[in-house]
Amino acid sequence: MTEERDGAAAAVDDVLVALADTTRRHLLELLAAQGEATATTLAERLPVSRQAVVKHLAVLDAAGLVTGGRVGREVRYAVRPAALDATARWMAALASEWDRRLANIKRVAEAAERQEAGHDRSPDRNP
Repeated sequence: MTEERDGAAAAVDDVLVALADTTRRHLLELLAAQGEATATTLAERLPVSRQAVVKHLAVLDAAGLVTGGRVGREVRYAVRPAALDATARWMAALASEWDRRLANIKRVAEAAERQEAGHDRSPDRNP
């Protein structure tokens, strides 16, 4: 694998690990709906502490899914869609590869079925 490919794979891995947690997925949903929010605001909508929200946001930030920017004394978080887009493209490519493989299996099975049916109708067969 090339370094670029290794980096892309690591980025997808980071996103998938970050999204494996229900609380982090919920945080992303909240941020997507609100556009921007502080950890305090987000904690009010979740059954976890503000400190837990900050830790979850740090994981999402490390994965490139959110960004935090200072506005006065507050840190406001927003969704960064690029990492999700890259992961969605990876998933689409994976799905396309499986579709190709399954279509090939179907073609082989149908050809074998046609060949079998052709032998069954053959006049040289003994009953």
